[in-house]
Amino acid sequence: MRVLGVDPGLTRCGVGVVEGVAGRPLAMLGVGVVRTSADADLGHRLVAIEQGLEQWLDEHRPEYVAVERVFSQHNVRTVMGTAQASAVALLCASRRGIPVALHTPSEVKAAVTGSGRADKAQVGAMVTRLLRLAAPPKPADAADALALAICHIWRAPAHNRLQQAAALHATRASQPSHASKGRTA
Repeated sequence: MRVLGVDPGLTRCGVGVVEGVAGRPLAMLGVGVVRTSADADLGHRLVAIEQGLEQWLDEHRPEYVAVERVFSQHNVRTVMGTAQASAVALLCASRRGIPVALHTPSEVKAAVTGSGRADKAQVGAMVTRLLRLAAPPKPADAADALALAICHIWRAPAHNRLQQAAALHATRASQPSHASKGRTA
């Protein structure tokens, strides 16, 4: 499974591609940051993020895109920028028919470090260890993008089983039960 992780942000949008399956060693295929100038017009910044993400999608051809779910912070301006960058990632992937998964920061931290309250240094250290890198990716946005991809690879099998079970349940619920067959009112 090849996953593009996206840590959304207007100034620095972390991107990282990881390939592998749960229970096996993972491989980093690429990591970086799509940058925009804080002085630029919002529309131009969003276009720059789109162009950067499109290049990553063209180059790495992921099967899935994992994006950090926007969570409420005290700074509404930061949340809005993160949400806008997140929407660009969703749009780019959806336009290509690539499934998108949203993971909360605490889900990613728990998956990678074992604690949903881990700090950036702990996430970077575990990403380095799990991907057998010489040093943690810099800046932290890049390491966070790799952590998102790792989280998705590890959580996808369980998530897929849950989706299949829900679909089976919905199918069975929509079919008439055997007890009611043959009865007339």
